[in-house]
Order: sequence, then C-alpha cells, then structure tokens
Amino acid sequence: MKRVLVTLVATVGGLVALLGFKSHSQTAVGAGSAGLPSAGLPGTSTGSSAGSSSGTSSSGTSNSSSSSSSSSSSSSASSTAPSTSHSTQATTSHTYLGSAVQTQYGIVQVKVTVAGGKITNVSFAQLTAFDPRSQQINSYAAPILLRETLSAQSAQVDSVSGASYTSAGYVQSLQSALDKAGVK
Repeated sequence: MKRVLVTLVATVGGLVALLGFKSHSQTAVGAGSAGLPSAGLPGTSTGSSAGSSSGTSSSGTSNSSSSSSSSSSSSSASSTAPSTSHSTQATTSHTYLGSAVQTQYGIVQVKVTVAGGKITNVSFAQLTAFDPRSQQINSYAAPILLRETLSAQSAQVDSVSGASYTSAGYVQSLQSALDKAGVK
C-alpha cells in the first residue's frame, strides 16, 4: 500500500512540475519593426529607402520579410543630393536584405542601403533572442556593430566582446547583403 501511495504522490508531483514548466520565450522582432537598431551616415534618412532591391531569405521564420516596397527614387534622391552639386543626375540608393543567419542564441538579418558604392544606412531586419540574457547582449552589441560597419564601409568589422555569436551572424548576413549590392 505504501508503494502505491508513493507512486501516486510522485506522479502528481511530476505532473504539477510538468504543467508548471515554462520554456524559454522566443523574442523575435521582424522586419519593419521600429524597435530595431539602425545607423545611417549624416545627411541620409534612416527611415526610408529609395528604389529598393532585396534578396530572399532561406529562413523558415514567419516574421522574415524578404521584400520591401519601392518608392519613387527621384524625390528621395534629390532630397539627399548636395545643394551645391552641378550635376543634374543624383545618386540613387538601393536597399539589400542579407540572408537570415541562425546562431546558437537567435536569428540575425541585416538590411543595407547603398548609394554610389557607399554604405549609407545599415539596420537589422531581424534580431532575435531566445532568452533575456541574449536580448541584453544584443541591445549592447547591435549599435556597436552598426557604427563599425558605417566606419569600415565593409563587412570587415571587429567582433563585439561578449557577443561573438551575434557578431558572427551579423558579419555573415552583412556580407551576403553587400555581395548582392556588389560592394566589396
């Protein structure tokens, strides 16, 4: 009789533990979200893209957006052209979406705007974190990676200390976007 009672108590205890178990929440921020970090060169708009061209994502996530809307490039390009320019043809910018890279701690996807062979804006299309610590690391590392990209004008950026997986995923996604843009 004691065995039955112990087995019953253990079963109920296990069931309570199983029902009370909370798995790691996945915080995913998809493309177009205002909460993602972005960086642009002075005098350029970080919120809009003129004449966009983007690649597709091979990721199976539902919040990945692989297309972006096109807008008239003449009005945006003329607003970013210097007023002292004697040229009537302004440089148009194009936006390229890098591949979605699955890291050990989340998904990283980068969006790059290029004008005249120069990176004018870089932002995250996705920056997913599977746990609160990864969210904290990403919030620290993301602005640093964006600034480094604008400074280096390439994917040759240093990893952020303590964010090696995010840094590696960022560089991989950034390089795929730059390859699509034809920027070396």
